[in-house]
Amino acid sequence: MKKLLIAGFTALFALLAAPAVSAQLPNVNVKDTKGKTVNVAKLNNNGKPFVISFFATWCKPCLRELHAIADLYPDWQEETGMKMYIVSIDDAQNTSKVKPFVDAEGWDYEVLLDANSDFFRAMGLQSVPHVLVVDGNGKIAYTHSGYTDGAETELIKVIRKLNSKKK
Repeated sequence: MKKLLIAGFTALFALLAAPAVSAQLPNVNVKDTKGKTVNVAKLNNNGKPFVISFFATWCKPCLRELHAIADLYPDWQEETGMKMYIVSIDDAQNTSKVKPFVDAEGWDYEVLLDANSDFFRAMGLQSVPHVLVVDGNGKIAYTHSGYTDGAETELIKVIRKLNSKKK
Protein backbone atom coordinates (compact mmCIF):
# COMPACT_ATOMS: atom_id res chain seq x y z
CA MET A 1 0.00 0.00 0.00
CA LYS A 2 2.85 2.39 0.85
CA LYS A 3 4.46 1.83 -2.55
CA LEU A 4 1.17 2.53 -4.30
CA LEU A 5 0.64 5.70 -2.26
CA ILE A 6 4.21 6.89 -2.94
CA ALA A 7 3.85 6.11 -6.65
CA GLY A 8 0.57 8.06 -6.72
CA PHE A 9 2.14 11.11 -5.06
CA THR A 10 5.16 10.90 -7.35
CA ALA A 11 2.93 10.79 -10.43
CA LEU A 12 0.81 13.68 -9.13
CA PHE A 13 3.92 15.78 -8.40
CA ALA A 14 5.32 15.06 -11.87
CA LEU A 15 2.01 16.10 -13.43
CA LEU A 16 1.85 19.34 -11.43
CA ALA A 17 5.49 20.23 -12.04
CA ALA A 18 5.46 19.40 -15.75
CA PRO A 19 5.06 22.21 -18.23
CA ALA A 20 1.76 22.49 -19.99
CA VAL A 21 2.46 21.40 -23.55
CA SER A 22 0.80 23.35 -26.35
CA ALA A 23 -1.89 24.79 -24.09
CA GLN A 24 -3.20 28.16 -25.18
CA LEU A 25 -4.26 31.07 -23.02
CA PRO A 26 -8.02 31.11 -22.43
CA ASN A 27 -10.44 33.57 -23.98
CA VAL A 28 -10.97 35.56 -20.77
CA ASN A 29 -11.17 39.30 -20.15
CA VAL A 30 -9.30 41.16 -17.42
CA LYS A 31 -8.64 44.87 -16.91
CA ASP A 32 -5.44 46.86 -17.08
CA THR A 33 -4.71 49.54 -14.48
CA LYS A 34 -6.43 52.18 -16.63
CA GLY A 35 -9.67 50.18 -16.68
CA LYS A 36 -9.28 48.99 -20.28
CA THR A 37 -10.53 45.45 -21.01
CA VAL A 38 -7.80 43.05 -22.13
CA ASN A 39 -8.50 39.61 -23.60
CA VAL A 40 -5.74 37.36 -22.26
CA ALA A 41 -5.90 35.08 -25.31
CA LYS A 42 -4.54 38.03 -27.29
CA LEU A 43 -1.54 38.75 -25.04
CA ASN A 44 1.66 38.66 -27.05
CA ASN A 45 5.19 39.95 -27.33
CA ASN A 46 5.65 40.28 -31.10
CA GLY A 47 6.68 36.64 -31.53
CA LYS A 48 8.98 36.54 -28.49
CA PRO A 49 8.36 34.70 -25.22
CA PHE A 50 6.63 36.37 -22.31
CA VAL A 51 5.99 35.59 -18.67
CA ILE A 52 2.68 35.82 -16.82
CA SER A 53 2.97 35.92 -13.05
CA PHE A 54 -0.17 35.63 -10.94
CA PHE A 55 0.24 37.43 -7.63
CA ALA A 56 -1.59 39.23 -4.84
CA THR A 57 -0.39 42.27 -2.90
CA TRP A 58 -0.85 40.33 0.37
CA CYS A 59 1.19 37.30 -0.80
CA LYS A 60 4.72 37.40 0.67
CA PRO A 61 6.21 34.70 -1.64
CA CYS A 62 4.71 36.55 -4.63
CA LEU A 63 6.40 39.77 -3.60
CA ARG A 64 9.76 38.03 -3.03
CA GLU A 65 9.53 36.50 -6.51
CA LEU A 66 8.56 39.76 -8.22
CA HIS A 67 11.38 41.60 -6.44
CA ALA A 68 13.89 38.94 -7.47
CA ILE A 69 12.78 39.14 -11.11
CA ALA A 70 12.71 42.96 -11.05
CA ASP A 71 16.44 43.02 -10.33
CA LEU A 72 17.12 40.88 -13.42
CA TYR A 73 14.32 42.03 -15.71
CA PRO A 74 16.14 44.81 -17.62
CA ASP A 75 19.02 42.44 -18.45
CA TRP A 76 16.60 39.68 -19.43
CA GLN A 77 14.70 42.06 -21.72
CA GLU A 78 17.90 43.23 -23.37
CA GLU A 79 19.18 39.69 -23.85
CA THR A 80 16.00 37.92 -24.93
CA GLY A 81 13.34 40.53 -25.73
CA MET A 82 11.03 38.89 -23.19
CA LYS A 83 8.15 40.72 -21.53
CA MET A 84 6.55 40.31 -18.12
CA TYR A 85 2.86 40.56 -17.32
CA ILE A 86 1.82 40.43 -13.70
CA VAL A 87 -1.79 39.55 -12.95
CA SER A 88 -3.20 40.64 -9.61
CA ILE A 89 -5.86 38.41 -8.10
CA ASP A 90 -6.63 40.98 -5.41
CA ASP A 91 -10.41 41.26 -5.08
CA ALA A 92 -12.45 44.08 -6.64
CA GLN A 93 -12.48 45.98 -3.36
CA ASN A 94 -8.67 46.21 -3.43
CA THR A 95 -7.87 46.61 -7.14
CA SER A 96 -7.51 50.39 -6.78
CA LYS A 97 -4.53 49.72 -4.49
CA VAL A 98 -2.64 47.55 -6.99
CA LYS A 99 -1.23 50.25 -9.30
CA PRO A 100 0.02 52.48 -6.44
CA PHE A 101 1.51 49.37 -4.82
CA VAL A 102 3.32 48.30 -8.03
CA ASP A 103 4.49 51.89 -8.66
CA ALA A 104 5.83 52.14 -5.09
CA GLU A 105 7.77 48.91 -5.61
CA GLY A 106 9.29 50.37 -8.80
CA TRP A 107 8.30 47.38 -10.91
CA ASP A 108 8.34 47.90 -14.67
CA TYR A 109 5.89 45.14 -15.49
CA GLU A 110 2.66 45.19 -17.49
CA VAL A 111 -0.04 45.00 -14.79
CA LEU A 112 -3.40 43.27 -15.27
CA LEU A 113 -6.24 42.99 -12.77
CA ASP A 114 -8.15 39.72 -12.39
CA ALA A 115 -10.47 40.92 -9.60
CA ASN A 116 -12.95 38.05 -10.02
CA SER A 117 -10.17 35.49 -10.60
CA ASP A 118 -11.73 34.51 -13.95
CA PHE A 119 -8.33 34.12 -15.66
CA PHE A 120 -6.86 32.41 -12.59
CA ARG A 121 -9.71 29.86 -12.48
CA ALA A 122 -9.73 29.37 -16.26
CA MET A 123 -6.10 28.28 -15.97
CA GLY A 124 -7.07 25.79 -13.26
CA LEU A 125 -4.75 27.42 -10.73
CA GLN A 126 -5.08 26.95 -7.00
CA SER A 127 -2.57 29.30 -5.39
CA VAL A 128 -0.20 32.20 -5.91
CA PRO A 129 2.48 32.80 -6.86
CA HIS A 130 2.06 30.99 -10.14
CA VAL A 131 4.17 31.68 -13.22
CA LEU A 132 3.58 30.80 -16.86
CA VAL A 133 6.04 31.18 -19.72
CA VAL A 134 4.33 31.61 -23.07
CA ASP A 135 6.28 31.05 -26.28
CA GLY A 136 6.24 33.42 -29.24
CA ASN A 137 3.28 31.52 -30.74
CA GLY A 138 1.01 31.96 -27.72
CA LYS A 139 1.45 28.44 -26.37
CA ILE A 140 2.18 27.84 -22.70
CA ALA A 141 5.65 26.34 -22.58
CA TYR A 142 6.24 26.24 -18.82
CA THR A 143 4.27 26.59 -15.61
CA HIS A 144 5.40 26.76 -12.00
CA SER A 145 3.60 27.20 -8.70
CA GLY A 146 5.15 28.59 -5.53
CA TYR A 147 8.44 30.37 -5.02
CA THR A 148 11.75 29.56 -3.43
CA ASP A 149 14.76 31.85 -3.58
CA GLY A 150 16.58 31.40 -6.88
CA ALA A 151 13.60 29.87 -8.73
CA GLU A 152 13.65 32.80 -11.16
CA THR A 153 16.77 31.35 -12.78
CA GLU A 154 14.58 28.58 -14.23
CA LEU A 155 12.45 31.21 -15.99
CA ILE A 156 15.36 32.69 -17.90
CA LYS A 157 16.59 29.20 -18.83
CA VAL A 158 13.17 28.40 -20.32
CA ILE A 159 13.09 31.72 -22.19
CA ARG A 160 16.60 31.22 -23.57
CA LYS A 161 15.66 27.73 -24.72
CA LEU A 162 12.53 29.03 -26.44
CA ASN A 163 14.57 31.74 -28.18
CA SER A 164 17.18 29.21 -29.32
CA LYS A 165 14.45 27.07 -30.93
CA LYS A 166 13.39 30.01 -33.10
CA LYS A 167 16.84 30.41 -34.63
